[in-house]
Amino acid sequence: MTNTIGCIEKADVILVTGSNTTENHPVLSSFVKRAVKSRGARLIAVDPRRVKIARHAHMHLRQNLGTDVAWINGMMNVIIAEDLYDKAFVESRTEKFEELKKLVIKYTPDYVEAIAGIPAQQLIDAARMYAGAGVASIVYCMGITQHSHGTDNVKSLANLSMLCGNLGMEGGGVNPLRGQNNVQGACDMGGLPNVYPAYQPVSDLAIAKKFEEAWGVSGLPTKVGLQVTEMVPKAHEGEIKALYIIGENPLVSDPDLNHAEESIAKLEFLVVQDIFMTETAKMAHVVLPSKCFAEKDGTFSNTERRVQRVRTAVPPPAEAWDDWKIICEIGSRMGLPMAYENSEAIFEELRKVTPSYAGITYARIDQEGLHWPCPNEEHPGTPVLHKEQFTRGKGLFHAIEYTPPAELTDDRYPMYLTTGRLLYQYHTGTMTMKSEGLNDRAPECFVEIAPVDAARLGLDDGARVKVASRRGGIKAVVQISSKARPGTVFIPFHYAQAAANRLTHAALDPISGIPEFKVCAVKLEKAA
Repeated sequence: MTNTIGCIEKADVILVTGSNTTENHPVLSSFVKRAVKSRGARLIAVDPRRVKIARHAHMHLRQNLGTDVAWINGMMNVIIAEDLYDKAFVESRTEKFEELKKLVIKYTPDYVEAIAGIPAQQLIDAARMYAGAGVASIVYCMGITQHSHGTDNVKSLANLSMLCGNLGMEGGGVNPLRGQNNVQGACDMGGLPNVYPAYQPVSDLAIAKKFEEAWGVSGLPTKVGLQVTEMVPKAHEGEIKALYIIGENPLVSDPDLNHAEESIAKLEFLVVQDIFMTETAKMAHVVLPSKCFAEKDGTFSNTERRVQRVRTAVPPPAEAWDDWKIICEIGSRMGLPMAYENSEAIFEELRKVTPSYAGITYARIDQEGLHWPCPNEEHPGTPVLHKEQFTRGKGLFHAIEYTPPAELTDDRYPMYLTTGRLLYQYHTGTMTMKSEGLNDRAPECFVEIAPVDAARLGLDDGARVKVASRRGGIKAVVQISSKARPGTVFIPFHYAQAAANRLTHAALDPISGIPEFKVCAVKLEKAA
């Protein structure tokens, strides 16, 4: 997030898109709802489904799946055409505006309506509401990123925010909501194939030299590694012989799951490090039991870049180790001694090689976390990014054309499927499905369908239905709901017994490598 969670309550207008906020981020959603109810903020929700946050919205735009670039360009078309953009901000703090202006000319409200299905006047009203705010916040989640053009979607939202001068101030910003509690921290620490900690590129020889000196080694690779979505196909092809999976359950969460299962089955050696015997762990040659969050000591970095202390709350099972201790023990046995006294010793090392964390110490975050970047121990942290300038100097507008989803409907597969999460279950259910109360609230997989589609297909609420795509099929219970957009069905992806990812396909965003979980073509028929 460029801003903090608390900043949301200071916004005059909040644009929430690609986020079922009340179910997937219930704590953060309370800030949005308070801003609307107590401070008079205006809320624009853009989502194909009638998600719960839309109940609080002054406007709900229901776009066709995979058309986000089109409607965002359409809003910018209106804002520029009606001279509503922040000229001073655009002129002083951005570049390539003319290219953007030229591109969005054709994205008139009528043109966008034909693509995205949003009524032209709704788009105009939403654009005026957003541009008319003193300060406006954009909040988004995986409904924006999990597309074959997810990077384009994110850049388009950045375009919209810059166009109206909503960056570098409290209450504004472009604010992605992370899908799990320490995704931000994992990325900060170099949990990506192309960077060291603090997003320092592995291909930079000077950076590689810096880390060689810090770690007392030589010959660190400068070649970008593989993304996880590249590893699984290479396992299928036999190029990758072994995988070491930590805290991930790809045999429920990966797209085109039938292919993923075949790929992992071909591995010569599979190691899984986790807290429970997951579907993936059951296929492993070696399972390494690790501590869960409540059994650990260390730090988490949350969605607003706040680095926070985590302390042991309960003792772990006797056989469970810290993740870092397991990794160090393996490294040492492979010939690289890795000895640390505790998690703080690791943190002290990482802040020496991570400029944005350099000023953060355990003592400073003993009671309250700090937002990075925090370059030295006198620095107060940075709750709001880009106040004076952007990291690259001037903000760069990207002129982006709309491209359709990787898979379209046809006569054989006439409906679209989108996937997501529920309030009562989490990710692949590794933890939540061990709770009787949560299973009572959300016991099994269902397919949410609009009343008009259910009537056309002769489906009754509660009946079992077979859902099939070009890659596989599952059976689920019908849930007729006005939440669903006609022509589109929704399935939660938590349930291994009826895994939605047997239906999804592995089309990837060419830059981020994220699969298109949010759009694929399916057909429905009554189950035998």
